[in-house]
Amino acid sequence: MSSISSKLTTVKEQIAEACRKAGRSEHDVTLIAVSKTKSAAAVREAWEAGQRKFGESYVQEFLEKCEAPELSGLPLSWHFIGHLQSNKVRQIVDKVTMVHGIDKVSTAEELSKRAAQHNLTVDFLLEVNTSREASKYGLDPDSLLQAAEECFALPNVRLRGLMTIASYDSTAARREFSELRKMLEKIRQNAPEPAALTELSMGMSGDFEEAILEGATMIRIGTAIFGRRA
Repeated sequence: MSSISSKLTTVKEQIAEACRKAGRSEHDVTLIAVSKTKSAAAVREAWEAGQRKFGESYVQEFLEKCEAPELSGLPLSWHFIGHLQSNKVRQIVDKVTMVHGIDKVSTAEELSKRAAQHNLTVDFLLEVNTSREASKYGLDPDSLLQAAEECFALPNVRLRGLMTIASYDSTAARREFSELRKMLEKIRQNAPEPAALTELSMGMSGDFEEAILEGATMIRIGTAIFGRRA
């Protein structure tokens, strides 16, 4: 069985190759190692292999990792990538680098309120349901512009871009990645700080190469690094 270190090396090589095909620098793509359901020891192994940014989806599990002895004192950058309920925001607001899955303005408002209490400015992304599947979280594409406008006015948070989980079908996924990129370009036209809107969090273990070809700046890789979830 391959080690986490060797899997990380393979993923980074694949990222570099996808960037080469896209005519992009590999430094323009940030790898988020999705450590949800994996042990703190596995996170430690990835950290020792050079990985610094990690993604978690479940609040309680994330909080347990924050307190894990194996990770004590390590300069980890945590990205919360799962669906976040408003009543859970206060538990993570001072522990995350970025929140990826904001799909309601009310959740962004709660993030703003809690960030202010900690005298922080927290970066976040709006999640868009580009596949329009009823089973998925995310803003309807038709409501995105209005939601972004409301989020621009919130203090102590900063909208940095968009996030999506694409369809399993590779052709549909590529189309959805392209759509998300165009949505970000449209939002940037009316943004008070267009330069801050740089992030497209899209692409996972099965489709990150297509996402890179369509402009992903953050890819969320779990299985290809840590193996399948039990």
